Amino acid sequence: MAASAVPLFSTAPTNRLRHCPQLPVSRLPAIPRVTSPCETVAPATRISLSAAIAPTHLRSHRRPTSPPSAMASEATAASGKQGLLVFDREEELSVSLAKYTAELSEKFVRERGAFTVVLSGGSLIMSLRKLTESPYLESVDWAKWHVFWVDERVVPKDHEDSNYKLAFDGFLSKVSIPPGQVYAINDALSAEGAAEDYETALKHLVNVGVVAVSSVTGYPRFDLMLLGMGPDGHIASLFPGHPLLHVTDKWVTFIKDSPKPPPERITFTLPVINSSAYIAMVVTGAGKAGAVCKALGSEKSASDLLPVEMASLEDGEFTWFTDKAAVSMLQGKASV
Repeated sequence: MAASAVPLFSTAPTNRLRHCPQLPVSRLPAIPRVTSPCETVAPATRISLSAAIAPTHLRSHRRPTSPPSAMASEATAASGKQGLLVFDREEELSVSLAKYTAELSEKFVRERGAFTVVLSGGSLIMSLRKLTESPYLESVDWAKWHVFWVDERVVPKDHEDSNYKLAFDGFLSKVSIPPGQVYAINDALSAEGAAEDYETALKHLVNVGVVAVSSVTGYPRFDLMLLGMGPDGHIASLFPGHPLLHVTDKWVTFIKDSPKPPPERITFTLPVINSSAYIAMVVTGAGKAGAVCKALGSEKSASDLLPVEMASLEDGEFTWFTDKAAVSMLQGKASV
């Protein structure tokens, strides 16, 4: 994999960023307009949950054609809308996540002519695999996508620890997003330099209208963040108890003492994450059940919040995509 697959940021002024030649992209028809980006492919019952209240079933507007494969819940908090989807199998989660993402792509391309997507690492990329298949491979307007990373390890792009490499191998190399619209870090810089360079590039993209700005917070407002969570409740490269959780004067910051190797990384700050229009939090497996229970349980303590608990959209929609193992400790405790 050649590093030239993405534009490399430099310390030169942002308007001189070097973009690689774009791959040919055919103009494809947009996917049909839908009523809500939060519906799942398979029929699902919507469940309204509140603290310490058992689920009540709501009528689905779809006629069931097969047994429901997912349980959906949603609630409106003071700061935004939050929903929970629970799937029997990872395959069903992947199908639903692809439809959700494609529908949001259609929505934002129609409304603002671009779709800004933020990726994370880990198992998320595997969960995006259905986007590289029909009908989405042909119907999504990939030429309008702009792709960013919520965090990145400061390693060469062909290194096994690189989030860029993970995304390129599993997703980006299989779809026709113009390389000049895939924004990787400059891996030739130090962690501090790479963070500053990435923030400079984001500010340029805000100035030219590619990235929106939140009218509520003043921070950049990405259309969709596709995030994962670690067993310890960390998101991006924001770890429990770390001082970076409280950084508010930067869009992008750096860490040199990551509790999880490799130690040097860059990461979006919490205010940027919390200014998103939509977040899909993809969490599967019993190993993350404890953190899910703490994040979504009804018992809250402001003194020991996990990073994932601190992710709360100011004016947006936050949807959890989970499996039964991940929510196995939640029974009767959900607060969303």
